[in-house]
Amino acid sequence: MNIDTATAILNSAIQVTLLASLPSIALGTLIGLFIAVFQAVTQIQEQTLTFVPKFIVILLVIAAIFPWMATMVVEMTLNLWQNIPLYSR
Repeated sequence: MNIDTATAILNSAIQVTLLASLPSIALGTLIGLFIAVFQAVTQIQEQTLTFVPKFIVILLVIAAIFPWMATMVVEMTLNLWQNIPLYSR
């Protein structure tokens, strides 16, 4: 295995990680933004107010897209396992 192959594998792993985590992070950020605007408008400065809605939304998003996320990770893993003979040269 040369440096180009290792770089390609790491690049693929980083892309899969970013794509799999993007929906939950994006929605969690949007919910946090909406709650921050709500807190600024109403002058409610409760620290725990942002935690619970973001936690619930992120769990629901992960539950909804978990099959897609798992498929991406499994496909990458199978690709790595199938190409072990090519990588060992």
